[in-house]
Amino acid sequence: MARTAGEHGIRRRPKDRKAQIARASAEAFSELGYHGVSMESIASRVGISAAALYRHYSSKYELFRGAVLNLGQQLVDCTAEIDVDGAQPQQVLDGLVSALIDTAMANRAAGGLYRWEARYLHGDDQALLIDQLRTVHHRIQRPLAALRPGLTPRQLTTLSTAALSVIGSIVDHRAKLPAAQVQVLLAQLVDKVLATDLPDAGAQHEPDVATRRVDPAKYEALLTESMRLFNLNGYRDTSMDDIASAVGIPTSGIYKYFSGKSDILAAAFRRAADRLSADLATIAATVSDPEDALTAVTDAYVTRSFGRPELDYVYYNERLNMTAADQRILHDMQRSTVQTWVELVVAVRPEWTQGQARFAVHAAMSLVIDIGRLVRYSNSTEVRATVERLVDMTLLGRYRLRTTLPTM
Repeated sequence: MARTAGEHGIRRRPKDRKAQIARASAEAFSELGYHGVSMESIASRVGISAAALYRHYSSKYELFRGAVLNLGQQLVDCTAEIDVDGAQPQQVLDGLVSALIDTAMANRAAGGLYRWEARYLHGDDQALLIDQLRTVHHRIQRPLAALRPGLTPRQLTTLSTAALSVIGSIVDHRAKLPAAQVQVLLAQLVDKVLATDLPDAGAQHEPDVATRRVDPAKYEALLTESMRLFNLNGYRDTSMDDIASAVGIPTSGIYKYFSGKSDILAAAFRRAADRLSADLATIAATVSDPEDALTAVTDAYVTRSFGRPELDYVYYNERLNMTAADQRILHDMQRSTVQTWVELVVAVRPEWTQGQARFAVHAAMSLVIDIGRLVRYSNSTEVRATVERLVDMTLLGRYRLRTTLPTM
């Protein structure tokens, strides 16, 4: 009788080994960041040796490039066959949104890669990712322009960015709901943001340019200048010498206040979280109506984000450079902040469960960041009004007239 390969103890290489490696590397890069991943760690996730991994991929960058561009290509592929001849614009738009939600949910563990780690792509590879995303934007904008012919190109870009922001927000948190509920909720939120009437800020509103002033208090100056440099150059490419030079002190002087770069990073984030928490406490103590309180919380968040835009960007790009203990502390602080928002949202929209409200709050936070990045945080009245309207539609499902509320 013939003996099978299994009887001889021969281990067969799985036919989908390369796909396993691709999935494991995408999740590792998304979870730990580009610099936090090694070929050895990816091999360990797959259950193979590093030598075996090198037979498939020549370098960590090749793995990273493949993971990021594969995510972009999935967005292109899932929307490729929806805008067919004869289809009605609303039908096309609904199909695009549904396909993008399905793709985001299928890649939830790795989707943060193209949002936050793509800056590590080399020039031509980064250009390819930009082309992939531009294709998806254009596919959303085409039926949207047919449905809303009065929209300017700038407004179309804002709304397609908002739609992708709401869908992509699920990769930035780990809140749980049944998949069917997530699909329905995200589709409803996207429908609301795409229906938003936007002020036309116009091209003349450029980011405010101001002379940089260093706080004379060294501790504050170190926090301010460090975050500016982390935002400009990246955490790993900013040295303690760079920070000291920006503040005008010797490098050794930094260590009177901080033990190192990671300590500076954690201190800046804790400071921002503390101030946002203080905003929430003030609003809760002085505004009794839940809808007024929710509006005040939203406006305070937008104001802080546009006042210190580097904080949000650096957080999502560099938070993995903090110690595990500092990451846990900051995560707990942010979870408390989100819960406060959730309770206000549920008070205003009792048809939502806390779980649904939590997804909506994360979508709103994502909108503030992504639209801010789109307009380079131009801190004009029109831009802030655009963001506030989009957040209103996400959390309230309608616009909310602003009244005079406590100044934060």
